[in-house]
Amino acid sequence: MKILFIHQNFPGQFKHLAPAIASISGNEVTALTMQKIESMQWQGIRVIPYAPSKGTATNVHPWVMDWESKIIRAEACFVAASKLKDTGYTPDLIIAHSGWGESLFLKDVWPDAKLGVYSEFYYHVDGADLNFDPEFQEPTLGSAPKIRLKNLNNQMHFEIADAGIAPTHWQASTFPEPFRSKITVVHDGIDTESIKPNESISITFNDGLTLSKGDEVITFVSRNLEPYRGYHIFMRSLPLLLKERPHARVLIVGGDEVSYGPSPSSDQSWKDQFIQEVRGQISDVDWKRIHFLGKLPYDKFIALLQLATVHVYLTYPFVLSWSLLEAMSIGAAIVASDTAPVREVIAHGKTGRLVDFFDAGTLAKEVIDLLGNPVARKKLGAAARKYAVENYDLQSVCLPQQLAWVDGLFKKQYKSTKKIIAKKETIKTKAKVIGLKS
Repeated sequence: MKILFIHQNFPGQFKHLAPAIASISGNEVTALTMQKIESMQWQGIRVIPYAPSKGTATNVHPWVMDWESKIIRAEACFVAASKLKDTGYTPDLIIAHSGWGESLFLKDVWPDAKLGVYSEFYYHVDGADLNFDPEFQEPTLGSAPKIRLKNLNNQMHFEIADAGIAPTHWQASTFPEPFRSKITVVHDGIDTESIKPNESISITFNDGLTLSKGDEVITFVSRNLEPYRGYHIFMRSLPLLLKERPHARVLIVGGDEVSYGPSPSSDQSWKDQFIQEVRGQISDVDWKRIHFLGKLPYDKFIALLQLATVHVYLTYPFVLSWSLLEAMSIGAAIVASDTAPVREVIAHGKTGRLVDFFDAGTLAKEVIDLLGNPVARKKLGAAARKYAVENYDLQSVCLPQQLAWVDGLFKKQYKSTKKIIAKKETIKTKAKVIGLKS
């Protein structure tokens, strides 16, 4: 069977699934990616890069800027796929992350291939991320049309996709019928065998500071430090937290860019804007206990979570971060936002503690309480790890379910092929009956 993966930053969410399929005898796996790399083989997968022919225009209507970028990406992928077809390549299945639009026109290249899409999020004017945070609410005029146009990509995929896969039930629930019924909920998977507690962990930082499990460590992690992941709320919790816990160290991981939501209105990054807001409330001595670590390599990121006494995770009602489940797998004591995607994996008082997203004071108090309560931390951390292993383990839970989803797509393809063959045989039979050449 020939399987084609499409992901702008391959392997992305397919980092476990694609190699697993490639390892099965008889499968030929290819991937198209927009990464700036040379064509290569990776874990048995032929990886082919491509690039768009242009960038987005500066004078396009603001409501359709997002749509234009998706069309540019879709065109580039369409051209790359057409060139691949010219070499004689025809996939049986296409598995794509559809969020950036690349897979929009692949059925025009290979109309008989089955298409499964990673269904990450369907945008809504109310009830999700948009306008969730009044502090950063977009202007009312135009916000709803922009969101509706942003869903054009999802809606066009509804017409061509045979099935979807979503990592959480809440993310799947954002999609409307009839496509919602085509979505199977399976998480990408957490390697709980390697992402586990490590009581002997010790980290020495660039300034010579060495921390171990005996130290009081609060961790906060986000790809980029921005409101969507509650960075502003976390920073506002620090004056009280540091005052009450004079020996605590705060380790903050994340970049200065914007992954989700609006950019800052000033020239400052979100990171610097909220540093400036709270800096006057924190003494110089206490400020030295806050450590901004930027973006970390994955192994160092996992080590950091293993070091945590308490881990804080905040998010708008939006895509759930891998980092939360990784922290659970490590057995961290977690304080998280009481928002819909988080409630799917954390039960308050059982696998973590939940606080109102906007309540920086309560966030600080919950963290302070856990820092002083090792029995509660141990209980919450053990329950969190148990839940992660039982529900999100890569090898025993998620990967088998992902492969079953792919097998279902293959069976659809097989049935379609049988119908085509049967139709051809019927035509041949009718031709013979009326004396025509088949």
